[in-house]
Amino acid sequence: MSLVKVRDKYQVTLPATVRRKAGIAVGDLLEAEVKNAKITLTPKRIVDRELALALEDIKKGRVYGPFRSAREAVASLRSRRKRSAAS
Repeated sequence: MSLVKVRDKYQVTLPATVRRKAGIAVGDLLEAEVKNAKITLTPKRIVDRELALALEDIKKGRVYGPFRSAREAVASLRSRRKRSAAS
């Protein structure tokens, strides 16, 4: 068990061993819940982290489209796959 100290502004630092075991990285979101005076932090990573990465791709222009149909999107994916296989 690791002890942490509540600091100014009610901040706590999670010990490195706890972060590694939970797979927590900088920028991850944690859901905080209180039950019977016990605080539980749950990583919310699948949607949240993927959404953050997707938004970063959009900001940096690493996107294709817009497409007028699903057929057009699939055709674009296939042509890019062929180009990457050829190189």
